Amino acid sequence: MLNKSKLVVSAFALGLTASVASAETGVTDSTVTFGQSAAFGGPASALGTGMYHGMMAAFKEANGNGGVHGRSIEIVKYDDGYEPDRAIANTKKLIEQDQVFSLIGAVGTPTSKATQPISTEAGVPFVGPFTGAGFLRDAKNANVINVRATYDQETEAWIKYLHDSQGKTKIAILYQDDGFGRVGLSGVNKAMEKRGIKLVAEGKYKRNTTAVKSALLEIRKADPDAIVMVGAYKPLAEFVKLARKLKMDPTFVTISFVGSKALSAELGDKGEGVVISQVVPFPDDTSISLVADYHAALKAYDASLEPGFVSLEGYMVGKLTVAALEKAGKDLTRGSFLDAVYGTGAFDLGGATLTYGQGDNQGMDEVFLTVIQADGSFKPITNLTN
Repeated sequence: MLNKSKLVVSAFALGLTASVASAETGVTDSTVTFGQSAAFGGPASALGTGMYHGMMAAFKEANGNGGVHGRSIEIVKYDDGYEPDRAIANTKKLIEQDQVFSLIGAVGTPTSKATQPISTEAGVPFVGPFTGAGFLRDAKNANVINVRATYDQETEAWIKYLHDSQGKTKIAILYQDDGFGRVGLSGVNKAMEKRGIKLVAEGKYKRNTTAVKSALLEIRKADPDAIVMVGAYKPLAEFVKLARKLKMDPTFVTISFVGSKALSAELGDKGEGVVISQVVPFPDDTSISLVADYHAALKAYDASLEPGFVSLEGYMVGKLTVAALEKAGKDLTRGSFLDAVYGTGAFDLGGATLTYGQGDNQGMDEVFLTVIQADGSFKPITNLTN
């Protein structure tokens, strides 16, 4: 079971209610409206789409049961293409014109870094961003509600596996040349410094491109036995395929943000052995009640969709949101919603427990590893000696 223990205090003790916006915004007698700016086009589109489908599966499930306190939950969404400028424009439109109750399901570090300050300034909740960036865990940003573990926790898991379990010391990195990539680079460096080792090579590429060849050729000079990768699925798939073509055979490890199913699909028969860190339960393990509920909800929402890590995370964000709305009561305000999260503290989703408390806006800490199989499916790495 995914779970953690934390000090739980009321949001009123955190002084949240004094800073939130009008109670009426985004709420009617029959609806509560959320806003999502995410990548629905471009090389990260599977991430925005997956988050949206997962959240909508949870909301349709709730709406089908009469909504929350008689209100149906809606999402207004806009495509930001994983670009900060577009995300800023979308966020301002959602807050000022659409007058949403809360932002939800943002995708990416650079886009969240650009938009979270806008939501915080406006007193608008910023729920379930699909990123493990540390700045979103800052205690002063009490309007931000995170579900997933941090990128530092993921990169620590990588190096623990590669170095401590597999005995690899010649580790290189490919990273996206922006805030996201540099957060990953920092986490890898911290994990390696703790073990007295250093990266043997670094390569980077420009966001929203697949221009990775120069980075690959630079990394190849160091002959690494492992390459960790911080980026989106299209450029990372291109990188791995090129490396295989050049007869390179390191262990490839990448981050949850990549979008596991999208990466596996892009890699095709070149994906076997690629390791991906995950921050949600295994989406095929229906022995976990959360996952069984997710399967049923996703099928009811759109029977053509296949379960996956990204949409499961979206479903968990949606389930947390529904639970917080229920706790907030009929007289819903942004303040009562945030109070419901911090005041309740622990939310058992059925096999995954999200816990919040004073100065702590992150629900889970767990990270585990999976590896792509020959048929494109995923297998958990249950023993770090494997």
